[in-house]
Amino acid sequence: MKKLDKLVLSSFLGPFILTFLVVVFILLMQHMLKYFDDIIGKGLGFDVIGQLLFYFAVFMTPVALPLAVLLSSLMTFGALGEHFELTAIKSAGISLLRTIQPIFFFVLILTGCAFYINNNLVPKAALEAYSLLYDIKQKKPALDLREGTFYNGIPDISIKVNEKFPDGITLKDVIIYDHRKNDGNKDVTIADSGKMYTILNERYLKLELFDGYNYTEGASAGQDFVGKTASYGTETLSRSKFAKTQVVFDLSSFGLVRTDKKWFQGNRIMRNLKELDSDLDSLNREVLNQQISHYASYRTFFNYLTRKDSVPLPRDLYSYKLKRDSLAQLSTLQAEQLSEAIEIPSSQRPGKDSIAQQQLTDSVPTKPVVMPVKPVREKRTRNTEKARSIQQITIESKRVEPIIPKKPILTDSARLAKLDSIMALPVTKSGYTSAVNKARVVKSQLAGAVSTFDFYAIDERVFRIQWHKILASSLACVAMFLIGAPLGAIIKKGGLGVPFLVSILFFIVYYLLTMTGEKWAKQGIVSVEVGVWAADFILLLVGLVFLRQARIDARLFEADFYRVVYDKVSRWIGNRNFTAKVK
Repeated sequence: MKKLDKLVLSSFLGPFILTFLVVVFILLMQHMLKYFDDIIGKGLGFDVIGQLLFYFAVFMTPVALPLAVLLSSLMTFGALGEHFELTAIKSAGISLLRTIQPIFFFVLILTGCAFYINNNLVPKAALEAYSLLYDIKQKKPALDLREGTFYNGIPDISIKVNEKFPDGITLKDVIIYDHRKNDGNKDVTIADSGKMYTILNERYLKLELFDGYNYTEGASAGQDFVGKTASYGTETLSRSKFAKTQVVFDLSSFGLVRTDKKWFQGNRIMRNLKELDSDLDSLNREVLNQQISHYASYRTFFNYLTRKDSVPLPRDLYSYKLKRDSLAQLSTLQAEQLSEAIEIPSSQRPGKDSIAQQQLTDSVPTKPVVMPVKPVREKRTRNTEKARSIQQITIESKRVEPIIPKKPILTDSARLAKLDSIMALPVTKSGYTSAVNKARVVKSQLAGAVSTFDFYAIDERVFRIQWHKILASSLACVAMFLIGAPLGAIIKKGGLGVPFLVSILFFIVYYLLTMTGEKWAKQGIVSVEVGVWAADFILLLVGLVFLRQARIDARLFEADFYRVVYDKVSRWIGNRNFTAKVK
């Protein structure tokens, strides 16, 4: 590596690291402002907040890298131009393209790192961040008893404290309403003073109450004391006085309960390129299966089609149906071969005698086979012989097939006469009503099918946008560098002043183009490729224009340059007017 390359790289790396950290911090704070209301007051530890900030910082990396490259390249070449180092380099016979070459190769390596981060780290960080944020939103606020107001944070419990001492433990004038029986305000505890603290690793809240009363109202109290049924007596009231009592409440709802991450993995921002390809393939198969099912059920929509009337499948659906059916047959055949390949244990295999007997039975299935039976010494009763004869008669009667009368076959003339007689019948009001109702049903079913396919199309475009976005956001670093390096050489201003303003301007343009392109691609106004890649392509063209102007030392940001252009345009217009007057 030459000294020039070391000089340029050392001038670029410092501002790049600094600007990257600053941009990540700014984007992180801007993103977290939306969730401050859900985080503050939940009693979260620093470890949970640190995890959330770290995951969202990784999630902001694809947006921060292009902006950091743009700002650092502007600062680097602006400082080199401001201190006449670029002039010295050019005077030595080294072109601007050779000067930016080491940083360009570094940006190419950075683009590969950005792709790895976008494809592997960002989906995992998004999954962790948004699942943790969801659990934080579900968590209840921290226990905070205020003086003179009822606190309802504990499930089915309302607590009011008139005075709370500075130590945070001692209470004065405590009122507790217990609603765990779901029968209203019928269980009330009043105490003159008390102490409040948590036990067992803050899982339970313990209240020690002094000098108070417990009031219980309702028929249930009478049943407990008297042992009578619900129809006995009226409402009862019991009061018990205590000098000291202890009440324990469960605080498990105040803890942070983590949800299984599998419920969040279906979101597109939590998928990499391979998983997005699998999702798109599954979505396309679902759409094709739905289309085939709708083509197969067209007879349910149109009841008056004949057997000869048919709606042919399109070529793509027909080829997919053949492939699907062949795969199904192949899987069935493999299952049968697998079942045949399983050997039967020797203990369960039939012997030669049983095999011969089975073959003999299979060869003559209709006639009963009379086998010679040795005489048995036991006596046969008449009832046994009668039962066997009845069973034999029943079996033979089951073999008799019922005779079904055949329908008469109509000739062509008879069929046409029948149709003419049906068509000649007068149409009634009920017939019109039935036809209209059937038409409305068919219309609603077809409209539902069309809306379903529209939703599938939107989902497909959304997943394809995310697929292209992973690549486009990575290559945006190259486009931003081609804008920043020549523009810094033209502006010749270092520091964070002018470069910061210019970089913010171009980043806003890039952000607006990206959001507009994705919106139009999602709506189907433009193709997905055009909507996602338009911002990179436009900024790349702008960067090439700036690079050409920087090679010829154009002074785009100086007033003299525009004065010269104005004089040239004025002289050209004056010459045209003079030529027109002479003619």
